[in-house]
Amino acid sequence: MNKSIILNTDSYKASMWKQYPEGTEFVFSYIESRGGRYDRTVFLGVQAFVQEYLTKPITQSDIDMADKIWTAHGEPFNREGWEYILREYNGYLPIRIDAAPEGLVIPTKNVLATVVNTDPKCFWLTTWVETALLRSIWYPTTVATQSRMIKELILSYLEKTGTPEAISFKLHDFGARGVSSFESAGLGGMAHLVNFMGTDTMTGILAAMEYYDADVCGFSIPAAEHSTITSWGRDNEVKAYENMLNQFAKPGSIVAIVSDSYDVFNAVKNLWGGELKQKVIDSGATVVIRPDSGDPEHVCSVLVQMLDQKFGSTVNEKGYRVLNNVRLIQGDGVNYQTIEAILSNFKVHGYSADNIAFGMGGALLQAIDRDTQKFAMKCSAVMVNGEWRDVQKDPITDPGKKSKAGVITLFTDGEEYFTDRSNAFSDMVTEVLQPVYQDGVALNRISFEQVRANSNL
Repeated sequence: MNKSIILNTDSYKASMWKQYPEGTEFVFSYIESRGGRYDRTVFLGVQAFVQEYLTKPITQSDIDMADKIWTAHGEPFNREGWEYILREYNGYLPIRIDAAPEGLVIPTKNVLATVVNTDPKCFWLTTWVETALLRSIWYPTTVATQSRMIKELILSYLEKTGTPEAISFKLHDFGARGVSSFESAGLGGMAHLVNFMGTDTMTGILAAMEYYDADVCGFSIPAAEHSTITSWGRDNEVKAYENMLNQFAKPGSIVAIVSDSYDVFNAVKNLWGGELKQKVIDSGATVVIRPDSGDPEHVCSVLVQMLDQKFGSTVNEKGYRVLNNVRLIQGDGVNYQTIEAILSNFKVHGYSADNIAFGMGGALLQAIDRDTQKFAMKCSAVMVNGEWRDVQKDPITDPGKKSKAGVITLFTDGEEYFTDRSNAFSDMVTEVLQPVYQDGVALNRISFEQVRANSNL
């Protein structure tokens, strides 16, 4: 599929070069989360966008192809404008993008990034890139935000009942098959890895390596699926489990085994806690039992008590029981609410959050949209005939969509973030946004390690 930035926009954008006031020289726009499910966002995605779409110049063949497509599509095509960019800028877009350092946790209703053209003949470019740029920011930012909010939740229970140092592997990404595209798996999987280190979405690791110079930054373990269990047949269920132990259960290792292909309660009581109990203990491994159906809170509550009866537990220094030899991972129906319900239930019954991890799929990477955090990119100022004008929308039918006005940026006083006009400097505040792209050059690149550090709890 053609990824040229000349075609990577909404159709209605194609006519906008004819719509601004005569004498328009610069168009300034900003991106923000106007609110939504969470009151903060973990900013992410702009560097990936710059590298994928803005560091590759347009060509004459791109312009010729776009001319044919836009014209046939029924829209006017600004051939002269694009050929000017090709001639004067070697095909690189003359715009400047400033953005917050990625990974920062910033309260909603603040500017996260700004865009402005750098050549007055290309004032229409700011509007042009909105579609692709906003999409490249709202999605990974929203995934990273949701992942971090769940991290805060799990960590709160670990601090009360268990081992906070174990947080990095408590939420595992199961979402690769549940997203709409390979690119979504990459950006969303990468966003989750800002907060955790457990993933089965290899594409997320690859995205972090490609766009943020990461090393291998996500990890997994051998795990069974239903096909590898049921292929042995119902009568040989115990042999399927035993094979997993023979293949992967070594001293110090961790192996996850789905156990509800038939009857998870029988599997735990009579197979894991019966025929295979001694083999589990002797292996020296931690065997993670995975239920995959039913009501998550009820099933996990029953199973942790059954496993305690069979394998026993020790009471940690915080007064909560930690299972011997075995753990649980809940990978079905997992979201913020079910995680909270399960961990609350465990705490009430005296069980540590150490006993369970979570696998989250479509709810992590797919069950979100631009309105989850109410993302928008809006024009807030234009320069016409050498003078800046404030620009603002203020719909009477929805005050929540009132936009910001002026050439604005993000500041911090060291504790709080706030948005103000870019000339509102003082010795008491620091400007947060940094240039990340200008006229074909990527600026202030950030490593994935630094992104993680910025988001770290």
